Amino acid sequence: MDIKRISDSKLVSLYGNGNEEAFEELVNRHKSRIYTSVYLIVKDTYLAEDLLQETFIKAIRTIRGNRYREEGKFLPWIMRIAHNLAVDHFRKEKRYPTVILEDGSKVFNTLEFSEDSVESLQIVKDTHERLKEFVKELPDAQREVLVMRQYMEMSFHEIAETTDVSINTALGRMRYALINLRKKMDKYKNAYDQNIYPR
Repeated sequence: MDIKRISDSKLVSLYGNGNEEAFEELVNRHKSRIYTSVYLIVKDTYLAEDLLQETFIKAIRTIRGNRYREEGKFLPWIMRIAHNLAVDHFRKEKRYPTVILEDGSKVFNTLEFSEDSVESLQIVKDTHERLKEFVKELPDAQREVLVMRQYMEMSFHEIAETTDVSINTALGRMRYALINLRKKMDKYKNAYDQNIYPR
């Protein structure tokens, strides 16, 4: 039996029946993606490793306790565990992930500069901080989808499965999150321009 060719759901079943090699294969198969998704949220190597380990420990306890009910959907299920652990960490620390402005992005890059002067770099830094505050102000459902999409690089299908909503609902939440951020950033930009460059 070539264990590397076995589906996730079958591996879970095998592990539930005592096959340790089956869970080892699940770990090897998905640990890189889970680690990356967690790291993109917490931005800390050691913390991401701790949360990765905690994710698999929770998975082990659930499967061994015969409480696993996500047959055929192991990856979205374990990604949800990892996501929840990361979110719980930020709640405890009262911190939030930073959404970084990207050059050329129609969504986040609302301020453009012709040169990297000291003043321009400070404006960009201030804008990053302001955007982070705006993300914190988003409704929970919108913020959750934004983080999962931007940081965890999850597809909308995966987001829908993870959050137990339809794909259309996930798309709608992302759309409203971006619309709300755009409105807040435009308002901030206008206020900034009027304060620095009075008309």
